[in-house]
Amino acid sequence: MWFGERWITSIFDLFEENVRYFPSLLPELSDEDPVAELEAGRTPRLSELRLHNGTIYRWNRPVYDFVNGRPHLRVENRVLPAGPTVVDMMANSAFYYGMLRTLSEEDRPVWTQMSFAAAEHNFLQAAQYGMDCRMYWPGLGEVTPDELILRRLLPMADEGLRRWEVAAEVRDRYLGVIEGRAKTGRNGATWQALTVEALQGRGMSRPDALAEMLRQYCVHMHGNEPVHTWEIPD
Repeated sequence: MWFGERWITSIFDLFEENVRYFPSLLPELSDEDPVAELEAGRTPRLSELRLHNGTIYRWNRPVYDFVNGRPHLRVENRVLPAGPTVVDMMANSAFYYGMLRTLSEEDRPVWTQMSFAAAEHNFLQAAQYGMDCRMYWPGLGEVTPDELILRRLLPMADEGLRRWEVAAEVRDRYLGVIEGRAKTGRNGATWQALTVEALQGRGMSRPDALAEMLRQYCVHMHGNEPVHTWEIPD
């Protein structure tokens, strides 16, 4: 998936980037004349744009589509990780949408305080090093994820959820999962890596350790306890 190249000011910037950087894979043409449709008082379906857009995967993808005959624009976000449990995914969503509310309503937007290059560097650092990475944040400088989450992002998320009128007990429950993850430094990826390492330390071959890790992962997943509470084999 493509992270992008710059901060944007309109959803149209995303469509323009798609045309600029991603050649059409399928040469399917439509007989529709969008201008004629507009002049006739109808909404063009833009089937060529929709087909092309459907071949491009980016972290924030613009979508022009029809539902029940009505056109709309939306942005599909792919920033939320899946699993390993339902409660972890609910916590991720609460954390993300709480911060989204707060950041979007700040007097000075975050993109005026941080260069796009810094945001991209943060993204790549997190993808490569996970909880061991270092990230830049305005007002804090270079920090580790746990410090950034505990000092800055959790209070922002809590305030955003409060503005969404999410009950205090719900905020505490789900943001508490994020807090626990930050304090323990354990997420799904670190649990998997540590578990395989521990099982191999017992003398298991790597294939057997991977299979046993997956078996334990499935058991924990169905237990629906947050991943930061999962035990590592002795």
